Amino acid sequence: MSINKIIGTLLIIGSLALGYLGADKIASNSAAVEVLDVELDVSNKAGKEQGYIYLGVAVLLFGGGVYTLNRK
Repeated sequence: MSINKIIGTLLIIGSLALGYLGADKIASNSAAVEVLDVELDVSNKAGKEQGYIYLGVAVLLFGGGVYTLNRK
């Protein structure tokens, strides 16, 4: 197995892990509570932004991994 395939595989695995962390961070930084027919939405914008950054980096890593695997 060549070094390019190993690096490409590691990039793809890393992108999946980073994408999961980003999606989890986005989901865990928002909450809604309903009290007496009034809905209160509480969210942490900084945490959500960090989650979106994780997702963006995961997409870049995934693209790099696919490119590395397909390169001859």
